[in-house]
Amino acid sequence: MIQALRKLVTFEDFAAWRPEGRRYELHDGVIVEMAQPTGGHEDVVGFLALEISADIKRLNLPYYIPKTVLVKPLEGESAYSPDILIINRPNLVNEPLWKKESTVSQAVSIPLVIEVVSSNWRDDYYKKLADYEAIGIPEYWIIDYAVIGARKFIGNPKLPTISIYQLIDGEYQVTQFRSSDPIVSPTLPELNLTAEQIFKAS
Repeated sequence: MIQALRKLVTFEDFAAWRPEGRRYELHDGVIVEMAQPTGGHEDVVGFLALEISADIKRLNLPYYIPKTVLVKPLEGESAYSPDILIINRPNLVNEPLWKKESTVSQAVSIPLVIEVVSSNWRDDYYKKLADYEAIGIPEYWIIDYAVIGARKFIGNPKLPTISIYQLIDGEYQVTQFRSSDPIVSPTLPELNLTAEQIFKAS
């Protein structure tokens, strides 16, 4: 039996090809079209982006939230388009792919990345978790407001859960937040939100 081989794509080819209007990621050389987000997904992203931006401004941090920046792991041919990405503006001068491809790959440039779970939840909990840890991104949130992820990630019975991974000694340690738990973020220590407020945005 002859099986057709899928042609793998380099990051350079992907960055040059990436069209406007739709979101795509590169997973180990394979172009993946992101699922069209639901209204609830967009509500959570929009609510959080406003709250985080207000906190950044209040604390006078050198951060901002871009629209279409890619995060590229140092190894392999992958590039991700997070739901919310916080950029440390002063370090962009050190990013070799910034000017031409609007892409970051250094942990110093990425204090916090957030993924809101949708049908591709395995990518968030497995692949991106491992790659963000390898990059050394200090903080990674997975927001599972729609209770899509596996029980081993969000509990049994399954409940809406925010998993905040903090890099400690080169490895992610997770703390989970549900219902009225106040969110504790090392990057944004004055963010005054509960898990329930984020879930209700959907």
